[in-house]
Amino acid sequence: MQAEIIFTGNKLLLGEILNTNAQYLGRELFELGIEVLLHTTVGDNRTMLQSVLHNSFSRVDLLIITGGLGPAADDLIKETVADFWGLDMVLDEQTLRRIEKILAERGVTLTENLRKQALIPRGALVLSNPAGIAPGLLIRKEDKTVILLPGSPGELRAVFEGSAKKHLEAVAGGGIIMHSKVFKVTGISESQVQKKLNGGNSWDNPSISYVAIPGEVHVRITARADSERKARELLNQHSVLVEDKLEDYIFGRDNEVLEEVVGRLLVERGMTVSLAESCTGGQVMKRLSDIAGSSRYLLGGVVAYSNEVKISLLGVPRETINRYGAVSEQTARSMAEGVRKLTGSSLGIGITGIAGPDGGTPEKPVGLVYIALADKDNVFCRGYRFPGQRRGVRSGAANASLNMLRRYVLGI
Repeated sequence: MQAEIIFTGNKLLLGEILNTNAQYLGRELFELGIEVLLHTTVGDNRTMLQSVLHNSFSRVDLLIITGGLGPAADDLIKETVADFWGLDMVLDEQTLRRIEKILAERGVTLTENLRKQALIPRGALVLSNPAGIAPGLLIRKEDKTVILLPGSPGELRAVFEGSAKKHLEAVAGGGIIMHSKVFKVTGISESQVQKKLNGGNSWDNPSISYVAIPGEVHVRITARADSERKARELLNQHSVLVEDKLEDYIFGRDNEVLEEVVGRLLVERGMTVSLAESCTGGQVMKRLSDIAGSSRYLLGGVVAYSNEVKISLLGVPRETINRYGAVSEQTARSMAEGVRKLTGSSLGIGITGIAGPDGGTPEKPVGLVYIALADKDNVFCRGYRFPGQRRGVRSGAANASLNMLRRYVLGI
């Protein structure tokens, strides 16, 4: 089944509010095996909405519309949909009694505007709203289905999860099954990822898509089949290809939170860690400490921006910095060793680099970062070239540091 979602409201068009409903509904419909072809945002304009309805139903079988169900004069959705399909508006007595009960509990008098929320297109199925007054609606005509949901995110979720989802499961059942997997990579640009995966555009089923955020690229592959087994087999086959091509850059999968994974591994192995950060400014320390119970494995850290702090607190030899520079493999190694000895942790991480926008040279450009990991016997170090601006470089370095820690603890 293919669907389109129409988000209504002038506030959305003007950017006054963030459309979190788009993310929520997209994710939920995907899990139901419903393919969303298009998102459309339209203001509180009846003529424009009618035009959008006409175009939408020429493309899809399922249309979900959010917003415009309240008592205000510009809440026009029900009436517009009813006009579009030639349906009368009728009073739903059960909905009216529920509205009266809620208003009485709040000490509010029922006005004609509030009573309007009990008017529904003839034949529509009322979807109860446990979080508010205006109910959702489901209307079917011939082979088309439209679902009207409140615009408030809390109410939209309450109506969707309380009743709309069950109806969608029924109409989506027996159709195409979709499964996806997301690979989170760092230390490589989106264009480089696409090149490694042979351009990606040649992928048909599974399909492939990319989302670039500062310091990361998310690669999603989506398999479609007429059965659960076939969809999963197809997804697994192509996942192996992505793993093989991007092995050195993958730091997480699906909804994995890297710092949580690292923390769990450290606890399982009875290990502790400490951080010496320069260009990341304490980002790795923050992410690890954001996880409840992190005191079991996180001993502490030093944000050593200046050379003097690197020398005085972490024990980096002055001659190392003079000879190789603050941004160097040698300095990163000394930082990792120094913070491990300073705190008495099992492992020490040292991070030094050039986040930009200034400070780069032809020999040491912006984006160059060295990350070192020290245990009681050895020090491991790797140099990275992170693409993007300052925020992306810092985020990428934090991801790579946590991933280095994860791989070390796993022994890979």
